[in-house]
Amino acid sequence: MKPLKAFSTILLCLMGTYSFAQNLTGTVYFRKDSTVAPACRIILNEGKPSTITDEKGFFSFKKLPKGTYQVLTTLANFQSVKQQVKIDNQNIQLVIYLDSLSETLGEVVVREKQSDFGFTRMRAVEGLGIYEGKKSEVIIPDQLVANLATNNARQVYSRVAGLNIWENDGAGLQLSIGGRGLDPNRSSNFNVRQNGYDISADALGYPESYYTPAIEAVGRIQIVRGAASLQYGTQFGGLINFVMKKPVTDKKLELVARQSVGSFGFYNAFTSASGTINKLSYYTFFQYKRADGWRANSDFNSYNFYSDIDYRLSEKSTIGIDITHMSYLAHQPGGLTDAMFNENPRQTNRERNWFKVNWNLWALHFDHKFNTSNEFNLRVFGLSAYRNSLGFRPNRVASIDDNSERDLITGDFENWGTEARYLKRYFIGKKQAVFLVGSRYYHGFNHSIQGLGSRGKDADFSFINNEEGIANDYRFPNRNASVFAENIFYINDKLSITPGVRYEYIHTEANGFYGSILFDLAGNIISSSRTNETRTNARQFVLGGIGVSYKPTSHLDIYGNISQNYRSITFSDMRIANPSSVIDPNMKDERGYSIDLGVRTQETTLYNFDISAFYLNYDNRIGEVQFYDESNRVLRRRGNIGQAVIMGIESYAEGDFIKLLNQRNTALSGVLFANIALIHSSYKASQIAGIVGNQVEFVPNVNLKTGMRWGYNNFKASLQYTYLSDQFSEATNAREGGVSAVVGLIPAYYVMDASLSYQFSKFRIEGNINNLTNNMYFTRRATGYPGPGILPSDGRSFYLTLQVKI
Repeated sequence: MKPLKAFSTILLCLMGTYSFAQNLTGTVYFRKDSTVAPACRIILNEGKPSTITDEKGFFSFKKLPKGTYQVLTTLANFQSVKQQVKIDNQNIQLVIYLDSLSETLGEVVVREKQSDFGFTRMRAVEGLGIYEGKKSEVIIPDQLVANLATNNARQVYSRVAGLNIWENDGAGLQLSIGGRGLDPNRSSNFNVRQNGYDISADALGYPESYYTPAIEAVGRIQIVRGAASLQYGTQFGGLINFVMKKPVTDKKLELVARQSVGSFGFYNAFTSASGTINKLSYYTFFQYKRADGWRANSDFNSYNFYSDIDYRLSEKSTIGIDITHMSYLAHQPGGLTDAMFNENPRQTNRERNWFKVNWNLWALHFDHKFNTSNEFNLRVFGLSAYRNSLGFRPNRVASIDDNSERDLITGDFENWGTEARYLKRYFIGKKQAVFLVGSRYYHGFNHSIQGLGSRGKDADFSFINNEEGIANDYRFPNRNASVFAENIFYINDKLSITPGVRYEYIHTEANGFYGSILFDLAGNIISSSRTNETRTNARQFVLGGIGVSYKPTSHLDIYGNISQNYRSITFSDMRIANPSSVIDPNMKDERGYSIDLGVRTQETTLYNFDISAFYLNYDNRIGEVQFYDESNRVLRRRGNIGQAVIMGIESYAEGDFIKLLNQRNTALSGVLFANIALIHSSYKASQIAGIVGNQVEFVPNVNLKTGMRWGYNNFKASLQYTYLSDQFSEATNAREGGVSAVVGLIPAYYVMDASLSYQFSKFRIEGNINNLTNNMYFTRRATGYPGPGILPSDGRSFYLTLQVKI
């Protein structure tokens, strides 16, 4: 009987153990297409224990004691699911569905505007891009209390640390921003894109952006700093990508109409239509904008049209087309000398200067998702555009217009390209990794002519003499092919490393002639000469970089990266005649590297901060130096200045202090923000006398933007203060502008802006006061058009907008 008794005792123990130790299993699916979700982390009771779903979306916890458990899922780019499970005397099997995080964000934008700042950052993997370990910013214009009708860059980019903004006009026709010592001229040191494709005149040969998307139609503005060069190409500034608004999915037709009026004859009409009909979705808008301008002779008319049509081929594939047209004609009042600016910044002595732009973009895009781990997209894009500048622009800015032939420059741009990307999520052991590979081909053909225009006052962009009156005629064909790859390696739950590499092949040419024209005392042409020139430059190279991210908590990210950078000489560096400028024919491409190290929060609703240090090494920096020629005339030489080193601290912090004190109060909001960049710059090496040790141009030591925003239910108001310290306009650090005023100090300035908005029913009213204190200041000394000389910024101005959404 003893053996039977012993066996019975063991059996009872096993049965008891079974009754107190059960199994919890389950399968995780993506709700959108019901496919399994591999690599999803499943956490019990705040991490003890945890596991990861396998390739079939399956997970398992064995021998769990009786009790109540909290089951939590975590997977990048998808909502977390929390579920309570009670384990008693039987095994539990779960089925869990995950929803896309992007869909939730879309709802948050609509329902929680007051509690969000309109400013966040890129996720580790977003779309078909990798941003882990990179310094990035995302602006959401619809959540800003700012002057969107004029594309006011001071307000729109106020949360982005260290940006230096040139104010070319009071209506935002062109965006000119730089940072970390980069020339802000038409944002030419950034890779500027719309929906992921290029919008500049020529991405390599002439990367100036004459077209700026209407901020009223932009859903998000993505900014990625220097390390973006590995994915997006060779620019020291990084990436600026305007993501246009997407079609609404719950309506067949949604109309938005915005009417704005303002000071100095400003008028803006913006109308958009959006909707989804079965598998077809669309978003389109038309904008008309005009103004007389703060100064005389600064009137303009602008037209902007955009259309995005998408068709869902299946649950996994989408195809679409984007079409953009922008054209404007702007009267340009010319620049001023320092004395003229101090006397009256609103004066002008130019009434025959004009600028015309016509921009036509198209893009085809195909997106396919093989499964949850493999995605692909393809973009084919093109540009057909021109820009014409016409005017009287002698070296002496104060010279009275003698009504002679005007200087005319025409530029035609015919470019196209294609870019393909493939993203794969895979496993190394139990850790997920993300791999991105892509390729790009770009073909550009640009034609530039410079010569004599008419003697009239109107906007007549025709040459008066196609033989003797042409000073320059150049064609600039170029080709670019590249391949790039990046990979996120997750070492553990907190640490990741992201190496990357990019191969570039660049082939540029310049074919044409340059010449000189001599006049008699009556202004007639007495002789002209031409010199034919052909220049070819083919090069290939590899860029590398690596990023690191360490997340000690769920709300904190310590990041760093180092990346090589490169910038090709442009065709304006090769040959453009300017009465006050000389170009070095031996100019070389720019090279260097950038380093970022910072700490930022992952929380971006109640508070948000990003504090980072950067180091930028800039070899063969292209710039301008002032010199005297044999006739003792003050001229500028454009060429390689030398090695520039720029380093500093960029910090941004923002918090809704009312909601932090009382999160239950959803009606009231009180936000304070501060954005400050402290930067030191100097030339470390140069073959030009008197340059070493000088401060790098376009680098204010202090760049501050701060302000506050109040909200109560549907009412919002904001006040912003901007301050930039002194900065130089060229490498010799000349302080006096002289007769040309194209070089010299840009004095420190401050400016204040106030805005408010009120939403009721289908209507919204917005009001803005820009330059509240009516300061007289300037941000730019133009070397050519729209100068040359000092370009004063606008004085105090008022704007009112009425919006209706149906």
